[in-house]
Amino acid sequence: MNVLMPLPSYGFDPTEAAIPWKILSQHKHQVFFCTPNGKMAKADTIMLTGKGLGIWKGFLRARNDARKTYAQMEKNIFFTRPLTYKEVCEIDFDVLFLPGGHDKGVKEYLESEILQKLIADFFTAQKPVAAVCHGPLLVARSIHPATGKSVIYDFKTTALLKRQERLAYNLTKFWLGDYYLTYPRSSVEDEIKSLLKNEKNFITGPIPLLKDRAEHLNRGFSVKDRNYLSARWPGDIYHLSFSLLEVIRNFNGGA
Repeated sequence: MNVLMPLPSYGFDPTEAAIPWKILSQHKHQVFFCTPNGKMAKADTIMLTGKGLGIWKGFLRARNDARKTYAQMEKNIFFTRPLTYKEVCEIDFDVLFLPGGHDKGVKEYLESEILQKLIADFFTAQKPVAAVCHGPLLVARSIHPATGKSVIYDFKTTALLKRQERLAYNLTKFWLGDYYLTYPRSSVEDEIKSLLKNEKNFITGPIPLLKDRAEHLNRGFSVKDRNYLSARWPGDIYHLSFSLLEVIRNFNGGA
């Protein structure tokens, strides 16, 4: 199936894009990318290099498997030659995957009215949509044309937790300032809750301590509601990716 992965020009989380790209590709799904201007996107360099993370580098930087996979993705022709936001239409794709990222550069992605309309079109068509970290915030900001409310107004969802945002900020604020706070006056969790019919539909899940892997999916966490999947952080990315494969199989009639 054809999977579309929109990205900002700069600042997306390398783990949240590269690992799903690899898993989906290994299962014979074609992943296409789009960016605001059609130029190749660049991941958050701090997440790739760990520069500025100090003693927390080992915990906060993208892990080794993600960095290696990102290097592979950088050579993929669909990544190096992305479409523009304006060029993509829901009818041309089967699945939508929305990575996150906390660098201020992701605002052009999170605030894109073009992407919000695209997401609404995917929900109207009841096609699979998966989002992680800040990705669910972009989903929550997308308005369903029939209701005038968020497309996930009556859905269950998760996303980057407020306590995760604050922890990363407090660990690094003395040398990175508000780098970890995309919106310093509001958390991802708080804004999403404000757009839901019932804030209890925001599911926090177990304490996010250990990062998952293909052989340790039980460490990860994701929420499924109909054809919508969401997860909290890079530590959930394998769980989310394999859960999406199952949704795709069911959506595709078990093929």
